[in-house]
Amino acid sequence: QVQLIESGGGLVQAGGSLRLSCAASGRTFSNYGMGWFRQAPGKEREFVAGINWNGGNTDYADSVKGRFTISRDNAKNTVYLQMNSLKPEDTAVYYCAAYSFRLGIPRDFNLYDYWGQGTQVTVSS
Repeated sequence: QVQLIESGGGLVQAGGSLRLSCAASGRTFSNYGMGWFRQAPGKEREFVAGINWNGGNTDYADSVKGRFTISRDNAKNTVYLQMNSLKPEDTAVYYCAAYSFRLGIPRDFNLYDYWGQGTQVTVSS
């Protein structure tokens, strides 16, 4: 089992920044790739960003590319999502998730094994 706890969400004005953190415990963190997803009211959960086990490979949704950065610190068992130039359409509950899938970084949430409880991000216009 891997337990994931997100933090860092909140209310921010458009154009502002937030950094989300996801602390992992349980099994060896470096055995897993990590991803961030988000879900807005009435919408499906969507992939935001992913990172492989050692941070050497990342992937981003087109909607956040150039504005968001995913990173990880295996010594601290933590993955981060730095969000800059936030837009009202970024408003959602953000979830971190862990995957053991070995063929690239999955964008399909069904391929993720463990999930956090989510943290709310609200961007006001």
